[in-house]
Amino acid sequence: MSQTCASHEPPMRRIWAGFAGTWRALLGDLGVLLLLFGGGVVYSFFYPLPYRQETVQQAPIVVVDQDRSALSRQITRYVRAHPAVLLLEVTPDVGRAHELLWRNEAAGALVLPAGLNAAVLSGRAVEVALVGHGAYLMLNKAALSGLAEAVGTVSAGIEIKRLSASTPSERQAREQRQPLQLNAVPLFNVREGYGAYLVPGVAVLIVQQTLLMAVAMLMGSWREAGGRPMAHDLGSFTGVWLAWTSAAVLHCAYWFGFVLWFQDYPRGGNLAGLVAFTLLFAATLASLALLIGSAFRTRERSVQLMIGLAMPILFVAGLSWPSEALPPLLQGLRWLLPSTAGIQGFVALNQLGASWSEIAPEVLALSALLPLFTVLAAWRWRATAGATRASSALRM
Repeated sequence: MSQTCASHEPPMRRIWAGFAGTWRALLGDLGVLLLLFGGGVVYSFFYPLPYRQETVQQAPIVVVDQDRSALSRQITRYVRAHPAVLLLEVTPDVGRAHELLWRNEAAGALVLPAGLNAAVLSGRAVEVALVGHGAYLMLNKAALSGLAEAVGTVSAGIEIKRLSASTPSERQAREQRQPLQLNAVPLFNVREGYGAYLVPGVAVLIVQQTLLMAVAMLMGSWREAGGRPMAHDLGSFTGVWLAWTSAAVLHCAYWFGFVLWFQDYPRGGNLAGLVAFTLLFAATLASLALLIGSAFRTRERSVQLMIGLAMPILFVAGLSWPSEALPPLLQGLRWLLPSTAGIQGFVALNQLGASWSEIAPEVLALSALLPLFTVLAAWRWRATAGATRASSALRM
């Protein structure tokens, strides 16, 4: 009876009924509401928290000074002054350094061998050993790079003093030692931090996974209750699709309009392109969510599946692992996920200031997925009407 009446309603009224009905159901379901919006708020403060310092500093290290000379003490002073490392101890015992490394109290060690100063004074090359723990990649990198820079600075000073003996001035000695000057200026990730690199990309994945889970949970509840609170016609489907699209737009606006500003990550690139890309991404994501949501008969099953798939989806997106290193099959299949184009497109527009033409592959990918997912989701929306009526008849 309700289906027959709905078919005679004006299309705009059916669209509005689907839109309003979806938002009422969303706001009335505490679990879905907390997952979609509450989860996003929690993630926006919790996930960036470990990366607030951006770069690792004060990595604990130990210096093994077996030379005990003026040169070894100078190197130790340079190590102590480096901001990336924290000198825990200076010892002549290599075994003590090994003990600190094995007990996770030190991330690295610098070994200054006996005879270091004598070899340098005689003009012979001498090697020092840098030892890293390796269990924690960021600490290992900070410890080894900090120690290498300290030793390199002292080595450069020694070489300049040698060249000064045969050149008129110290300036000429410096230019002779390094005739090509390198001035490295980071353009976008100005602090070269891990958080500014990772969080904006992961935000897209959070938006995608929370929306997929929320839609699937709500549609699973409808299936458990024996039907949907709106009609099965295409007008109602359009309203539902617009409701979830608007929810995705709000989620993106929160992350890219507030979170990146609050966390002080690089932002403010192509604003007009960002808005247009957000609408395209949100519409594609809503269609995929309705398609996937139609496959779940229970409320909880979708959450179990989507949480387990989050890391593989991030892995194939090309953010934490180069896409060129993926197997050829995955390089193609990964474009079936909106997050693949979304991560690359949002980072390029919001942080790098890319133009619309520069993200043409991402725009084309989403433009191809949008009609595909929408047609399949609309077909599933209509197809489940018969299944719902059949199950209702069986219960009667």
